[in-house]
Amino acid sequence: MKRRMLILPTVIVTGVVVMAGLFDPWGGDPRAIAGQSLAVNETKSASKAARSFSPYVDSDGNIRLPKDYKLKWSHLGSWAVAKKPGETVHEMHDVYTRPETIATFNKSGEFPDGAVLVKEVRRTKADRLTTGHSAWSTDIKIWFVMIKDRKDRFKDSEHWGDGWGWALFEAKDPSVNASAGYDTSCLSCHAPVEDSDWVYTYGYPELKKHGGK
Repeated sequence: MKRRMLILPTVIVTGVVVMAGLFDPWGGDPRAIAGQSLAVNETKSASKAARSFSPYVDSDGNIRLPKDYKLKWSHLGSWAVAKKPGETVHEMHDVYTRPETIATFNKSGEFPDGAVLVKEVRRTKADRLTTGHSAWSTDIKIWFVMIKDRKDRFKDSEHWGDGWGWALFEAKDPSVNASAGYDTSCLSCHAPVEDSDWVYTYGYPELKKHGGK
């Protein structure tokens, strides 16, 4: 009768021994290996926490443009923008958010942690139509994105501050946040509505507790 030798898979044996901190066949320090393992776990935990906070923010606080906002989100309101009073509208600003954000705001009067606002800015064309002199939207110029952060998660990032994450995406490359920083690219336009959490809530009929004009 042949004698059989039982050979355990190296990966399993090595994994068990190293985790126990008894022996590393490659000569490494078990404490160093344990430290590396802890660092990896902490990185994974941070990444998971960022994903749970918002699917549009990574663990470093980088913001990406949501792709599904036109299909699945609610339209908050529109702004027809002219350079001077009496001139033709030269931009249309349409703002979107998730339905659950509206529901929470209408109960509490506040934007919930992780709330996302997307402002889509389009060029316009204008002409005299049967309804009068009219302007309509054409191609997209830029997007502005705001993400509510109630825990000050990314205090060292220039794109986060005053309770929000701020981002600007250009149509030529919507994968890159083109903002120079929220205090440079965003804050001056929002300064008049600091008391309403930096958002022009009075322009959004769906937000019943806006308390504005």
